[in-house]
Amino acid sequence: MLIIFARALVLYTLVLLVMRIMGKREIGQMQPFEFTIAIVIADLASTPMADTGIPLSHGIIPILGLLLAHLVISYANIKSIKAREFLCGKPSILIYRGRIDEKVLLKERFTINELQERLRGNGITNISDVEYAILETSGQVNVILKPEKQNVTIEDMKLEKEYQGISYDLVIDGVVMRDNLNQIGKDYKWLENQINKFGYRVKDALIVTIDGDNNIFFQEKMNSKKRGKIE
Repeated sequence: MLIIFARALVLYTLVLLVMRIMGKREIGQMQPFEFTIAIVIADLASTPMADTGIPLSHGIIPILGLLLAHLVISYANIKSIKAREFLCGKPSILIYRGRIDEKVLLKERFTINELQERLRGNGITNISDVEYAILETSGQVNVILKPEKQNVTIEDMKLEKEYQGISYDLVIDGVVMRDNLNQIGKDYKWLENQINKFGYRVKDALIVTIDGDNNIFFQEKMNSKKRGKIE
């Protein structure tokens, strides 16, 4: 039993490492070659994990081989347009200038009901509002609405808005995110003073963030004892 546990732990760690090296795509955003490699890796890991009669190397070596193949294919995918078209295919336009392209639907084996379902997934209930619907190589359907149905933007209204930047986590569950502090040009003493204004210590913070306008959000942990505020 202990051997099976150890083998499972080794293979799990290896598969996790390989998937991290492969990249951060979500499953629904994987290209066909990436999804295929992920499935095969899972199968290669499961067999020696469950059967102690199979040497562990029979799972590790093929997985590392697939990782190498993935890196080579990914490089070719980046560098060569032809390789990219072969490996990933091309986006298909399901709706072109407000009209459904039946030939493309047939080619992609898409039914009208599936198209409507994908449109509803994009928050669109009326197909007549769609100017373009594009089936991406990842299988997602992206939609461009007709001009009169698009939301009005700040640019459309000729207004100006200052850049707000992004929000940074400063403390997560009592742990200080020092890299983020350095990113915004602040130090631990500054952070401590900010949290003290809420009447708590750093270790009492569940989460502390700062946005682009330097607004601090603070929430304490459960059962944390509040101290006196520093004005």
